[in-house]
Amino acid sequence: MKHISIKEKYSKEVIQEMKEKFAFKNALQVPRIQKVVVNAGIGKFIKDSNIVKDVVASIEVITGQKAILTKAKTSIAGFKIREGLEVGVKVTLRGQRMWQFLDRLVGASIPRIKDFQGIKESSVDSNGNLNIGLKEHVIFPEIMAENVKNVFGLQVVVVTNAKTREEGLELFRVLGFPIIK
Repeated sequence: MKHISIKEKYSKEVIQEMKEKFAFKNALQVPRIQKVVVNAGIGKFIKDSNIVKDVVASIEVITGQKAILTKAKTSIAGFKIREGLEVGVKVTLRGQRMWQFLDRLVGASIPRIKDFQGIKESSVDSNGNLNIGLKEHVIFPEIMAENVKNVFGLQVVVVTNAKTREEGLELFRVLGFPIIK
């Protein structure tokens, strides 16, 4: 049996199911995934520029897109952070790359997480967006674990245009995300 992609599943199954469940009159009322933002904090690696380059390169390999460095908005003395210091790496995926990334995330990466029980319902915020924190970037099949010197965590935010939390939760359930109560 051929594996159905998340994009195909959305157009063939999700729209119909969501229209029935939430009594949408039009297919355009059904919530859609707008973008996926993948980011990682590099605050603890600031002193070593080689590690920062490794983090940026790893994020670029995982997403297939150039990453940008994000700067600190304010100075925080306790963390030795100055305003304008580069403290994060971010990639925003839209369109085809977004769908391919979601296929890899749900189909290959999430099942590789150690002791994985499922994504908690609380990971979906009041606007229907899914926030997943990953402790290790080596769960992605593109990363060769034996070549990794520093393991870092990253966050994946799946942004939808859902009106409520319930719509967003149902969207992710029907798409096949492993969400548990």
